[in-house]
Amino acid sequence: MATFCTHPLLFSLIFTFLFIHGTVSLELDVLLNFKASIEDSKNYLSSWSNTSAIHYCNWTGISCTTTPSLTVVSINLQSLNLSGEISSSVCELRNLSHLNLADNFFNQPIPLHLSQCSSLETLNLSNNLIWGTIPDPIFLFHSLRVFDLSRNHVEGKIPESIGLLKELQVLNLGSNLLSGNVPSIFGNLTELVVLDLSQNSYLVSEIPSDVWKLDKLEQLLLQSSGFHGELPDSIVGLQRLTILDLSQNNLTGGIPQTLGSSLKSLVSFDVSQNRLLGSFPEGICSRKGLINLSLHTNLFNGSIPDSIKECLNLEKFQVQNNLFSGDFPNGLWSLPKIKLVRAENNRFTGAIPESVAEAAQLEQVQIDNNSFTSKIPQGLGLIKSLYRFSASLNGFYGALPPNFCDSPVMSIINLSHNSLSGEIPELKKCRKLVSLSLADNSLTGKIPPSLSDLPVLTYLDLSDNNLTGTIPQGLQNLKLALFNVSFNKLTGSVPYSLVSGLPASFLQGNPELCGPGLPNLCSDDQQRHQTFGLTTLTCALISLAFAVGAMLIVGGFIVYHRSYKQRSQIGLWRSVFFYPLRVTEHDLIIGMDEKSAVGSPGIFGRVYILSLPSGELVAVKKLANFGIQSSKALKGEIKTLAKIRHKNIVKILGFCHSDDTIFLIYEFLEKGSLGEMIRRPDFHLQWSVRLRIAIGVAQGLAYLHKDYMPRLLHRNVKSKNILLDGDFEPKLTDFALDRIVGEPIFHSTMSSESPFSCYNAPEHGFSKKPTEQMDVYSFGVVLLELVTGRQAEQGDSLDVVKWVRRKVNITNGAFQVLDPKISNSCQQEMLGALEVALRCTSVVPEKRPSMCEVVKSLHSLGSRSQLPSIEYTACEEDHSASI
Repeated sequence: MATFCTHPLLFSLIFTFLFIHGTVSLELDVLLNFKASIEDSKNYLSSWSNTSAIHYCNWTGISCTTTPSLTVVSINLQSLNLSGEISSSVCELRNLSHLNLADNFFNQPIPLHLSQCSSLETLNLSNNLIWGTIPDPIFLFHSLRVFDLSRNHVEGKIPESIGLLKELQVLNLGSNLLSGNVPSIFGNLTELVVLDLSQNSYLVSEIPSDVWKLDKLEQLLLQSSGFHGELPDSIVGLQRLTILDLSQNNLTGGIPQTLGSSLKSLVSFDVSQNRLLGSFPEGICSRKGLINLSLHTNLFNGSIPDSIKECLNLEKFQVQNNLFSGDFPNGLWSLPKIKLVRAENNRFTGAIPESVAEAAQLEQVQIDNNSFTSKIPQGLGLIKSLYRFSASLNGFYGALPPNFCDSPVMSIINLSHNSLSGEIPELKKCRKLVSLSLADNSLTGKIPPSLSDLPVLTYLDLSDNNLTGTIPQGLQNLKLALFNVSFNKLTGSVPYSLVSGLPASFLQGNPELCGPGLPNLCSDDQQRHQTFGLTTLTCALISLAFAVGAMLIVGGFIVYHRSYKQRSQIGLWRSVFFYPLRVTEHDLIIGMDEKSAVGSPGIFGRVYILSLPSGELVAVKKLANFGIQSSKALKGEIKTLAKIRHKNIVKILGFCHSDDTIFLIYEFLEKGSLGEMIRRPDFHLQWSVRLRIAIGVAQGLAYLHKDYMPRLLHRNVKSKNILLDGDFEPKLTDFALDRIVGEPIFHSTMSSESPFSCYNAPEHGFSKKPTEQMDVYSFGVVLLELVTGRQAEQGDSLDVVKWVRRKVNITNGAFQVLDPKISNSCQQEMLGALEVALRCTSVVPEKRPSMCEVVKSLHSLGSRSQLPSIEYTACEEDHSASI
């Protein structure tokens, strides 16, 4: 036996077998222990079992190496809907070099115990619910090369100990709550290739000077944080830089003029939305590799050099909202890969050349509010990828080329406020056209009948021209949200639906137009017109006969009642109707009693549901008239609101007012308010319906915030002010009441009636200026109601915001707040909506998304569900341009 055991070769084989067997047993146990601390709601880790026939190196997310022996080197569990805790047991895998747990729901402080993983090179915990500060002993990760904590809730200061990670190549702390000054820790990080500190709005710091010494840096992402100060000349030392994004900060000074010739690897350059000034950097295209150039919303002046034509790979050129002047470089228009040109709100002169046809990939042009002077080139119509061309407020002249709308994907054309002449060509090929604005030119001829054949045309503005002829009857078959042909020379009958569906001001300035509700009646209405004239004369005689004492009032009422025609101003009442409503103030007053009242009185008045003589139902909101505004001003404000046309905003049909009362007449929606529905004990809506409601409300708010002119705030978003039609399509009501009752009364009423309402953003009590972020916060509360199925406020119970916040900070709390009446199959979408709601209700306004971002986020959640497409809004590309 002694001889057997001492044989060298045999001894080596036995030892190797025992070692491998022991290692396998150890790694199997470690993985099972690691799994034991994880909550796997979708059962993605079902293969992780000691009874599994699959070797653990083939388990989900596990990668092994075979040399020098079979051992685990990587665990990748990204996007598996995991929660629970990240156990330190994983560090017993001695050769583990990559750990990726990104895009899950781990809710815990930064797991410092992972520093015991001595071989770890990559640690990715991005997009979880990680919270707390970054602890100083982070330097224990001796060999770490990739450290990604982005998109979490990490707060506090960046510790100086990060500077001890000398092997670090990627440091990503973006989209967190980091604050304070950024320390000078980068001098030792000489291997750094990617540095991302973006989306940390609480940082208040200059960019550390040692950042400019990182000569291996390829990506520097500092956008949307609190960086200030000037850009030093030493920035040109980052010669390997491909992406530089310093946008949306408070940087001042200018851009070093040698930057373009020095950063020869640059692909994307974005310093937009700062306070930079100076002139365009020379040599920016010296190596022709630039793809994205964005300088917008600064104070740059000077001209754009012709050398821009050397940027043969340039795809996006954005210099809007600056003070650039001089001729716009012709060479830019013919770059072979250019897709986006934005130069609005500058002082550019020059022309669009015919060579623009060479820009075969061009998708979007926005050059509004400059001084371009040329004809619209025919070459523009040869670009089949162009979907937006906006060039209002310039000096374009001459006739529109016949092919100006030939792009099959063209969606928006805005050539208003120019000097165009000639006739409008027939538009037959751009069947995706949504918006056409040719207002304030010198166009002549007839309105092209082919406009009626454009199936998605929604916004049509041809006002302030010299158009003649009749309005094509086919236009009434379109679902127009805006139709403006005012101040032309049009004649004939107006299609009925175009009169009844839009304010008459959109037709004014055309004295030869006729139709119901217009000053001129058409020939088939003459008999009724004559009868109306006789009635008016009779009423006048009766008034004169009874012009004494109380009988004068009675007579006046009779005249008022008989001569009523959409607008009246007799006695103390004044009325304006935007739809042909056959109702008088007397009808409204008589009809508004306890039987017709719905819901509890709101803070600004009560709502009544009335049946008109025609059988049509309307909703009437009775407001107190505080006399802050004159009759003319009040009329102007309400007309501004009545012009809103959006499928998710309630239409204002008209209004009546006296010295002490205002009646706002709205369209009626049969299912009532979302708030009333949630309060019912049997409230149960499928998640797909709730998500559709959330998307609709978000679209309505985004329209008020970004698309409608003038820009509006709702200021009273709550589930009670969200009405539902028969198909559960939501519509916002009670919007912008501050414009009607006046800001002082609105503010004092809101403050006195609901100072502690959970719909109010935290800054509501002390901020003097209303903001979009306040509306976003209120929307977030509504979204929490939809996700949880709970009322926002329930007597002495915690309001829904506090209740959710307490729940999500405990293990599996996110799952506990979801409405249990909804199927588990919808949990992933509901958790996504919950995350959006939590962002909307962030205590810090700057951390809240815009409503445009909310629309996109929510719609992406339901992309696999049968949800309606996003309502067209300027959110798609431009948050500032009008349609």
